[in-house]
Amino acid sequence: MPFMDLSKQLLFFFSALGAFNGLFLSAYFAFFIKNKNQTTHFLAALLFVISVRVTKSVFLMFYPQTSSTFIQIGLTACFLIGPFLYLYTRNAITGKDIKGFQWLIHVIPVVLVMIFLGIKYPYREYSHLWQRRYNGIFGIILFVQWSAYVLAAYVLVWNSIKKLFSKKMKTTNTEFWAVTIVFCVSIIWLAYNTTQYTSYIVGAFSFSFTFYITLTIWFFKVKKIPVEFSTTQKYADKKIEINEAEKLTKQLNALMSTETLHKNPNIKLKHLAEKLEISPHYLSQLLNDNLGKSFSEYINSWRVETAKELIKNNDQFTLEAIGLEAGFSSKSSFYSIFKKVTGTTPATYKKQVS
Repeated sequence: MPFMDLSKQLLFFFSALGAFNGLFLSAYFAFFIKNKNQTTHFLAALLFVISVRVTKSVFLMFYPQTSSTFIQIGLTACFLIGPFLYLYTRNAITGKDIKGFQWLIHVIPVVLVMIFLGIKYPYREYSHLWQRRYNGIFGIILFVQWSAYVLAAYVLVWNSIKKLFSKKMKTTNTEFWAVTIVFCVSIIWLAYNTTQYTSYIVGAFSFSFTFYITLTIWFFKVKKIPVEFSTTQKYADKKIEINEAEKLTKQLNALMSTETLHKNPNIKLKHLAEKLEISPHYLSQLLNDNLGKSFSEYINSWRVETAKELIKNNDQFTLEAIGLEAGFSSKSSFYSIFKKVTGTTPATYKKQVS
């Protein structure tokens, strides 16, 4: 590589550092963050494709002989920034996971089309088609596709943006992160589409974006504040609608009745959420805000009701055996929780119903 002047060296450094930070944070959110879920995986994917896009630009500008295959991978990553921004924002704002593999409809078509274009129209021979000009058909398609997803993300966070400027309402931690990330990706989009120095500026902005997240995580860690990128708290200003809550409650009670999940002493919130095909955080919101119970209180209420039925109808079981059959992990927990819920001990209750 020929000698670069100081300004180009600095641009190269910040662009490369931005790409490295993005890859590092992508791995962190995908594999190491404590509360991993579908939302953090989408955020990891978003950071990854931004980083790949920046890496491609850095190599193409400073190493013009970069292989067409790597360039095509970078262009594919650019097409995926919009979809993963939308998927992350959708999950973060609604608090609901996308069922199954439905999210792939935003990804698979892009990958397949880009493979076809890479074979049919190699970048080296058809680079003019990727220019954002009247004859750059692929560049125009990228502009329209990315713009559409950014606009869709803004629609999702619009109410959260209004809360930022409202004196009566406050944004949740999740909403703040969603708005911040949409705004930062918008800056990258603006830089990419409004300047001929795309590669350098996108790299620098990407560095600022990821470095900002890094510093914030460090600050939260020092202050011992949990870092959450999906809905994990009670929503004092965002209740589940009554009709939706009633529907979910019926499904939840039917599930508990038919599958007796409470009899498993190791049942977790995430296991129950998976059965309902909603996120753990959405289930937690339903229990806390709509039913007025924590997860453990809800499960234990089912265990107590099961124990009461067993006490009434089974003379052969000991009270300890009944507690274990109902899902309690020990005799002591059975006795203490049963008394807390019913106001009496299992032994006294047995005498009352005998």
